[in-house]
Amino acid sequence: MKKQKRLSSNNICLLLVFVFTIVLAFNSCSDSGLSSDDEKYLAEGQVLVKKHCASCHQAPDPSLLDKTTWDKSILPAMAPKLGIRSFMDSYIARTGSAISLNDWYKIVVYYKYYAPDKLTIPKPEAVKDWAIFRVQRPPHVDTTGMPSMTTMVGFNTNDKHIYSGSGKSGLYRWDKDLNSTLVKKFPSAIADVNFFKTDANPNEATITCIGVLPPNDLLKGKLININLDSKSKSKDSVLVTDSLPRPVKSAYADFNKDGLMDYVSCGFGNNRGGLFLVQQQANHKFIKKNIRAIPGPTQVYVDDYNHDGWPDIMCLFAQGDEGVWLFLNDKKGGFDAQNILRFPPVYGTSSFQVVDFNHDGKPDILYTCGDNDDYSPILKPYHGVYIFTNQGNWKFKQTYFYHINGCSKAVAADFDHDGDLDLAVIAFFPDFKNHPAEGFTYHEQTGPGKFKVHEIPVNQYGRWISMDVADVDQDGNLDIILGNFSIGGKGLINQKGYKPNWDLFEPIIVLKNTLSKRP
Repeated sequence: MKKQKRLSSNNICLLLVFVFTIVLAFNSCSDSGLSSDDEKYLAEGQVLVKKHCASCHQAPDPSLLDKTTWDKSILPAMAPKLGIRSFMDSYIARTGSAISLNDWYKIVVYYKYYAPDKLTIPKPEAVKDWAIFRVQRPPHVDTTGMPSMTTMVGFNTNDKHIYSGSGKSGLYRWDKDLNSTLVKKFPSAIADVNFFKTDANPNEATITCIGVLPPNDLLKGKLININLDSKSKSKDSVLVTDSLPRPVKSAYADFNKDGLMDYVSCGFGNNRGGLFLVQQQANHKFIKKNIRAIPGPTQVYVDDYNHDGWPDIMCLFAQGDEGVWLFLNDKKGGFDAQNILRFPPVYGTSSFQVVDFNHDGKPDILYTCGDNDDYSPILKPYHGVYIFTNQGNWKFKQTYFYHINGCSKAVAADFDHDGDLDLAVIAFFPDFKNHPAEGFTYHEQTGPGKFKVHEIPVNQYGRWISMDVADVDQDGNLDIILGNFSIGGKGLINQKGYKPNWDLFEPIIVLKNTLSKRP
C-alpha cells in the first residue's frame, strides 16, 4: 500500500468546502427524490459501511442515532479505528489508513443524510405502586464517610445471609435486620461472587476482583476463593488466578471432567479483553486460556446446553461486537463458538439471563440494553428489556420489549406464585430529569407474554447498579436485593444540569415480598 501524504491547510479547507457542499445538497433535496449522482454516492457509502464497519461488529443503521450524535460523537470516535483522524470538524487520513479519505466521507455523508434529526422516545405505560412489595432499609447507615459505591449484591443460600461488595474493596455480610459486618478487604472492588460448598468446607465463595474500576486494559483483576466460616483472616482465602483484564463476572464447572473445579471469567477490559477459561491442573495450580479474545464479555452462564453430558458456556458480549455467544464443549479442552444473537454497538448491551419462559424445554433469553456512558449518552428508544423466545435449533424470535431508559439488568422469577415468570428490572441510566421512577420496575406477567409494569417508588433510596433475587427471610416468597452505587459525577450522569437527589449512603435495600407466607 502506498503511503498517503499529509494534507496541507489549503487541502483541508478544500475538503471542508467539499463535504459541506455535499451535505447541504443532500439536506436540501426535495421530496421528489435525489439525483442519480446523489443516489450513487449514498449507495457507495452504504456498501462501505457494510465492508468496513461490519468487519468488527454489526453495522449500525443510521436511524439508531440522531444526526448530531453521529456527526459530533460516533463518527469521530470510530474514524481512528480505520486510520482516519478527526481535525477541526474535518478528517485527515493517517499513513497506511485502511480506507481512503474520499471513501470515509462517503460513510460520513451516508450517516448524516439518513439519520433523523431527533429520536422519538416512547412514553411509559406503567402504574406507580408497590405491587406486592415493601421496602426494608438498613437501620444504621454511616453518613459521615464516602458515599455508597456498592458494586455487587448476592444472597448466600449456604448461610442465609446477604453479601455486598464495595467499590472500596470490602466484602460485607448482612443479617436479617440489615446490619452489616465487614468480612474482609480485598485487593480491589468486588464485581461478582459465586457461593458454593465442598465436602471440606460448607461455606465458600469465589470473589471476582475487578482491578481498576473505570474502563481500562490493565491486567489487575483477580479470582480469589474465600472460606466464609474461617476464623483466621490471614488464612481464609486463596488466589485462584490474577492478571485478568477488568473481570466483571465468573462461573465455575469441571469443564474437562478431571474431578477438579475450573472457572470461566469475563475479562471485560476496554479496548482489549476476553473470555477466559481458568483451568485447574493436577498440582492444583491454574492456567488461563483465552476462549474468545474480544473485549466486552459481561455475563456468563454454564450449563449442558446440548445435553451431551459436558458443561458448555453461554456469554453476553458488550463493548462493540454485542451479542450472545454459545460455546459448546468440544471434549478436547476447547469450545466450538456459535453466535445466537447479535446487536448494534450503540445498543449498550448490559445483561442477560437464560431461562425457559414458555415451559417448552428450550432455553429462552432475557436481555437488557442501556449502558449509556459512552460516545452517545442520549436517551434511546430501543433501550429496555427484551425476551427472545427459542424457536428451535438456537434460533430466536423477539416476543417482548418494554422501553426503559438506561436499562441495566433484569431477573425473571415467579414472584406472585401463579406459575409464570415475572421480571424485576433496574436501570442505572434512567431519565433522571423526567422519569426517575423507571430506575426499578416490576413486570407482572398477566398472560402468556403479556406484562403489567409497576414502577416501584424506590428511586429516592439509591441508584441501582446491582440486583439479586432470593428468599431472604425464608418465608417461601422471593425478595429482591438492590445495591446502591450512588456516585454521580462526570460520565455517570449524562443529563446536563441534573444533581443526584437519591440517598447517597445506604449501600443496599431489600424489597420484601408481602404475599402470605408459603411453606
